[in-house]
Amino acid sequence: MISRTWHGIVPIENKDTFYKYEYETGVKDALATKGNRGAYLSVVPQGSYAHFFLCTLWDDMAAVKLYAGENPTLAVTYPQDEKYGLISDPIVIMQKVNDNKNPFL
Repeated sequence: MISRTWHGIVPIENKDTFYKYEYETGVKDALATKGNRGAYLSVVPQGSYAHFFLCTLWDDMAAVKLYAGENPTLAVTYPQDEKYGLISDPIVIMQKVNDNKNPFL
């Protein structure tokens, strides 16, 4: 199984609205993709920013590419991301994992 983790930050005042937006976009899109084994969202406030981590779990690289495209190490972005002041890491972390448990617990 493959774990794919994205990181981005938004101004702290946008934390709650971005959480809802990220759930409706990244989380739901991942969960709707064939070969997905889970999608977990974590938020870590730090000063004037909120850090968002989205970890998605996949059967194999073919499933990852169905969600992320042919360059699966690049972040998936959405047209309205800028509305929330999102600063997105352009690269995601991928690694092999043994189970589909929530990595943020």
